Amino acid sequence: MSIQGVIFDKQEQLDKIWGWIIEEETLYAVYDCKGMGTGFVGITDRRLIFYDKRFLGKKKAMVSVPYSQIAAISSEDKSNLLTGRGFFSSSNIGIHTTGNAYYEFEFRGADKAHEAYQFILPHLK
Repeated sequence: MSIQGVIFDKQEQLDKIWGWIIEEETLYAVYDCKGMGTGFVGITDRRLIFYDKRFLGKKKAMVSVPYSQIAAISSEDKSNLLTGRGFFSSSNIGIHTTGNAYYEFEFRGADKAHEAYQFILPHLK
């Protein structure tokens, strides 16, 4: 789906991210994520914003990682012989920060990690 040029998977996730967007910031995408920690990740022209259930123990938090704090990005694409790429595949990216934090995002669909990687990479220095 796309609204005003923003790619997103779920409307309620897009709505939550909009509340965190600052003046003159451009939101590119909001991707739904699998796994226990992260529910979704927003990608802007300035940072990554993600909903993390692990960040404060049992509490839920919106976490913001500016591109200036990202040291590296890694991408893993998972698929198997039966499903190949597509609806039943998943894909991962890992974000390594200058403060030695590591965040992993498991996307729903094999192409979403590649899309996220393409949004993020041009902003890294």
